Amino acid sequence: MAQKVSEQHLKPWVDFFGLCLQEADGEGVPVRWPGEREMDGEFLIAREGRIDLESAGHTHQAAMTVEVWDAEPPADLPGEWDAEAEAELFSLSGRLRVWAVTYGPDEESVELGRAGVRWRVRVRCAGRTRVAELAPLEEVEEVEGVEQYVVQMWPCA
Repeated sequence: MAQKVSEQHLKPWVDFFGLCLQEADGEGVPVRWPGEREMDGEFLIAREGRIDLESAGHTHQAAMTVEVWDAEPPADLPGEWDAEAEAELFSLSGRLRVWAVTYGPDEESVELGRAGVRWRVRVRCAGRTRVAELAPLEEVEEVEGVEQYVVQMWPCA
């Protein structure tokens, strides 16, 4: 049975409808965020060294919970989710940074606990309809925690 290894709660900035989880060691990221950012209506796009996420709001502060597991966690996460996707990500350093398009990286790193590991990543998001109503333009920055992300990560077999 899978065991949760760690859990972090972040409040990353989102701008221009986007954010990403990117390997902290630049050597593991051939094209750094926001290079080649083209979502085409997709919620999540995996690139080498990073995972790009498309938000429903232009500029706001999201709520993000990152869970690190030792194996695949149960798929039945309570709550109603507006979007869900899975991908793989290799982390050279065992640390990720959350980036906004122009605000840059969040101050706090996501600590995975293991370097040189390929991770399976499941991302769920709620509050997309409401944040689209509250933060449709870049002038709106007081919206906080409306769009909520849960990121679950576990080592690939």
